[in-house]
Amino acid sequence: MSMDRRTFLNMSLAVPVFGQAAKAPTQTASRAVPWTQWGGPNRNFQTEASGLRDSWPASGPRVMWKRPIGEGYSSTIVEGNMLFTMYGRRREEIVLAANAETGATLWEQANPMTFESDVAREMGNGPYATPLVVGDRLFTSGVAGRLQCFDKKTGKVLWTQELWASHRGSRLLYGYSSSPTAFRDTIIMPVGGPGKALMAFQQTDGKVVWSKNNFDNVYSTPLLINVSGLEQLAAVMDGAVIGVNPHNGDLQWQVPFKADYSIAVATPVCGPDNVMFVSAEYNAGAKGIQLQRNGMETKATELWDSIRLRLHHGNAMRIGEVIYFSSGGKGSQAILSAVDARSGKIYWQERSIQKATFVWADQKLITLDQDGNLMIAHPSTQGFKISAKAPLLTNLSWTPPVLVGTRLYIRDRRTIMAVDLS
Repeated sequence: MSMDRRTFLNMSLAVPVFGQAAKAPTQTASRAVPWTQWGGPNRNFQTEASGLRDSWPASGPRVMWKRPIGEGYSSTIVEGNMLFTMYGRRREEIVLAANAETGATLWEQANPMTFESDVAREMGNGPYATPLVVGDRLFTSGVAGRLQCFDKKTGKVLWTQELWASHRGSRLLYGYSSSPTAFRDTIIMPVGGPGKALMAFQQTDGKVVWSKNNFDNVYSTPLLINVSGLEQLAAVMDGAVIGVNPHNGDLQWQVPFKADYSIAVATPVCGPDNVMFVSAEYNAGAKGIQLQRNGMETKATELWDSIRLRLHHGNAMRIGEVIYFSSGGKGSQAILSAVDARSGKIYWQERSIQKATFVWADQKLITLDQDGNLMIAHPSTQGFKISAKAPLLTNLSWTPPVLVGTRLYIRDRRTIMAVDLS
């Protein structure tokens, strides 16, 4: 019996994996800390988990399930026994809800898609953004700037906002990639343009709550931070890193930061000392920014600047006083780097690991490189010690891992899988 590609990609059952003894995981997704947004529970790709193994058998960690999925780099989010992500197929963009325990499809919603980037053949056409769960609602942002709200259980569309078509946001060469950010009863999105650098929408009905500032958009997702008691949203825009009051969008501070071709992809990283790290490809380089509260105002001071450090895409991880990330990668080799957060001092650079993404838990840096190698590592200022490694996915594994309990969810351009790290 023949099966066309669409049917194959939308099989309601995940592909079973055999060859390893059955074992109940220590923490199932339904009992563990949920991962409901880009960056996880703390927005910094760090989560509370325990019981993670430091080594694996030669065959690698136990695979719970593995299934094909359409094009895309959207990360997964997991709450209870539900998993959400996005993928694309010819002339369509799909929001997928699946069973987190088995990978089986629960529901899908498709939107027509006519946007196509100039690298679609080589690297796919997205989508890139990660969904967001708040209560009973699921929020997604598509590659052409379509912001949508769904009933998370049924997939019913509750409302839609067109950031490009209706609000005339910045049209980017590779498509829209910023993930939705929840703040109280609003969803905040970078849009771009006069008076629309950032916009906030009511979660219940999608109505505009505020729209402020005059910067064009880039590819980065903003970060909610707290500067000594002041709630702020830090965003990389075209020409500056800015901080705004998330209640009303008022500008609090800005630091010049210009990424060539608007290719600033990585989310800022902010430590408990209010030192922020931002980086982009090409001539933007990287900066360390000190944020200080003064009454109801915030002062932003540049601590250091380096053209040698260039995070193309992926996530940076701060552990203690050190930031780990892949530097370079567009027209140059990506190099795993360790950098002092306050000074920009480079402790080391490792060429054998390129374009890696991370999640930190149980004193372990879970690392996935672009070739699909999953690693357990113990980084320090002295080097990158790998205690376990397994080739699980293929080239263009650019999506950061997601950890819920002891279960890790990873994907490459066309495959998604769950492995047990207990």
